[in-house]
Amino acid sequence: MRRWVLAAGAMALLALPTVLAFFSGGFFDKPRLAGALVAWALVCLVAVAAPQPLPTSLPGRLALFGLFLLCAWTALSFAWAPLGGRAEDDLQRLLLYLAFMSAAVALVRGPIMRRLLEPAVVLGAFVIVAYGLSERLLPSLIDLASSGTAVGRLEQPLTYWNAAGILAAVGLVLAVHIAGDPVRERPLRAAAAAMGVVLGLGVYLTYARGALAAAAVGLVVLLALAPAVRPQLRAIVTIVVAAAVAALVANGLSTVKSLSARDSGEGLEMLAALVVLAALAAVIAPRTARRPLRVPSLPVSRPATVLGVSVVLLVVGGLVLAALEGKPEGTSPVPGATPARLATVDSNRYRYWEEAGSTFAEHPIVGIGSGGFQVEWLKVYERFDASGDAHSLYLETAAELGVVGVAFLLLFVGGVGAALLRLYRTDRGAAAGLAAGLAAWAFHAGLDWDWEMPAVTLPALLLAAGAIAWSDRRNPPPARAPATEAGEAARAPVTIC
Repeated sequence: MRRWVLAAGAMALLALPTVLAFFSGGFFDKPRLAGALVAWALVCLVAVAAPQPLPTSLPGRLALFGLFLLCAWTALSFAWAPLGGRAEDDLQRLLLYLAFMSAAVALVRGPIMRRLLEPAVVLGAFVIVAYGLSERLLPSLIDLASSGTAVGRLEQPLTYWNAAGILAAVGLVLAVHIAGDPVRERPLRAAAAAMGVVLGLGVYLTYARGALAAAAVGLVVLLALAPAVRPQLRAIVTIVVAAAVAALVANGLSTVKSLSARDSGEGLEMLAALVVLAALAAVIAPRTARRPLRVPSLPVSRPATVLGVSVVLLVVGGLVLAALEGKPEGTSPVPGATPARLATVDSNRYRYWEEAGSTFAEHPIVGIGSGGFQVEWLKVYERFDASGDAHSLYLETAAELGVVGVAFLLLFVGGVGAALLRLYRTDRGAAAGLAAGLAAWAFHAGLDWDWEMPAVTLPALLLAAGAIAWSDRRNPPPARAPATEAGEAARAPVTIC
C-alpha cells in the first residue's frame, strides 16, 4: 500500500509543473498557492511513507539548507522591504520551491524514477510547446488567447515568450540526451528525437535569443560530459539539423512564423513538414553504430577540451558581433515575431542590470528587501516600462537580499553542483543529462525572470532533486544493459578515447 501511495505522489510531482503552465505558468497568486498546497501535501506524504525522506549526503543537505535559509531570509526582509505585497509573493514562491524540492528528493530515488524523470520533463515541455503551436498548425480550428506584447511570438500557455523559450530549450537538451543515450530503449530514444524536433521549432518561434543561447550551453555541456560520444553527437546533429530545417520552413509561412495571417493551408504544410522531419529524426538519432568513435588522445580531458573551445568561440564570436554592431543602445531589438531579433545583442536588460548593480552597491549587506527592485526601478529617469524584476536571478538577489541572500543562493546552487559531481563519478550518463538541463536553466536565469515563473523553475528543481537523490552513496546506480554503444559508454574514461 505504501509503495502505491508513493508512486501516486511521484506522478503528482511530475505533473505539477505542466499543470501550472496552463495557469500562466503559476505566476499569479491563486495557481501558485494551489501548487504550494500540493507540494506541502507531498512533503507530508513522504514524511510519513518514504523510507528515506531527507538526503544523507552533505551536498544534498547543504542544497536544501541553502534553499531554506533563502526562504527564511526573504521572510525576515519583510522588516525593511518597501513593498509588502511583492515580498509576500517572493516568500510564497520560495515556500513552493522548498516544499517541491524536499518532496522531490524523496520521491525520485527509486530505479523507476531514474528512468522516468528526464522523459517526464521532456514530455511536459512537449505538451506545452505543442499546445502553443496548435493554433499555428490548425488556425481554422484553434484560436488561443494572446497578449499584445507578444506580437505573434510563441507564448501560450505560459503567456510569456521567453519563458516558453527556456522551457522548450531545457526540453530540447534533455530530448537530445535521451535520444543519444545507448542504454535506453530504442522506442524511447526515437520518441525523444521526434519530440526534440518540435521543441527545437518551439525555441525558434519564441524568437528568444537567451533561450537559443541556453539551448547551446546545454548541448555543449552534454557533449562534454556524455560518456558515449558518438551516439550523443549523432543525436545532437540529427535533432538540431531537423529543427533548423523546420525553422526554415516556418520562416516562409506567415501563419506559422508570426500569426500575421490565418491560412490553414500554411498550417497544414508546416504540420506535414514537422511529421516528416520528426520521423526522420526518430529513425536516424537512435541508430546503433557498428564501430565506436575513435578520437586521438589529448593531454586534457574531453570536458575541459569541449568547454574550453566553446568558451573561446563564445568570446571571439561576441567580440566580432560587438565590433560589427557597435555599442549596444540598451533598448529592445527589432520588435515582433521576426528573425531579425536574433541578429543583434542589443537589449533593454542592460539598464535593468545596471540599476540592480547600483542598488546592490548602495545596500550591499542585506539589500533593499525582497521585492524592492521595483521601487528603485520606478525612480529611474526615462525608464521604458514599470517592470518589477531585474531580469536576472543573481543580480536581483544581490540587490534585494544583499550579500547574505547571495550566500544562501550560492549554498543552494553549490550543493546541487557538488551532488552532480558525486553522481558523475558513479553514473556519468545520468549526470550528463541532469547537468546539461540545469546548465541551460541556470544560464537563462541570469538573463530573465525564470525564478518568478514556477512552471519554468520546477522542472529545474526536479533535475536538481535527481542529482541529490541519485548521488547518495546509499542509492547505488542501476545495472546498465550491455550494448555496442552502451559498452562504449561504460568503458569511456574521462579523457578522450
